[in-house]
Amino acid sequence: MKEYYYDKLLNIKTRQNQIGFHRSFHYHRYEPTPYVALEELFQQYKLKSSDRVVDFGCGKGRLNFFIHHLFQSTAIGVEMNDEFYDEAMENLTNYRQKAKVLGGTISFEHCLAEEYAVHRKDNRFYFFNPFSVQIFMKILNNILLSVETFPRDIEILLYYSSDDYVHYLEDHPLFELKKEIHLSGEYEQNEYERFLVYGLMY
Repeated sequence: MKEYYYDKLLNIKTRQNQIGFHRSFHYHRYEPTPYVALEELFQQYKLKSSDRVVDFGCGKGRLNFFIHHLFQSTAIGVEMNDEFYDEAMENLTNYRQKAKVLGGTISFEHCLAEEYAVHRKDNRFYFFNPFSVQIFMKILNNILLSVETFPRDIEILLYYSSDDYVHYLEDHPLFELKKEIHLSGEYEQNEYERFLVYGLMY
């Protein structure tokens, strides 16, 4: 029910999952984060309008529009798939018509996640298990290089994270777990149905 309600409210179409799998084992099948999960996340995890959130493997842009709707934060979606990128751009046009959004607040980059040029103000990074840990490691290195040049507070948000992601962050000397949000209702029996928030230590 929430899937239909929020897509209609935001004037977007994000409900259909990807059929089939990507040719490379490094990239996983697209599936949007359920709205009911996003509701629980943002009841306990607040963003500011000054935050810049990057969603790696954003698909059709659900997270971008939901974040902007709730917090007016800047949201950048990174998507390599041609079809999903085109659908995200179409959703952006439709969302802007309804929400009267100024240009630049929501944007999409059509590239491989590891090729995304981290902006000096990007400070929140979201991953719904979109690719292998090898690519995840490359992206974290890109983020850390950016922070070296432009010091700032950053956080990594994981949903339904693979054990590889968690082990890598737990062993990493620069990151610490700040928050763990387990989902309720039909999701609570699955230990992977949770959000993990890691912060950069100084």
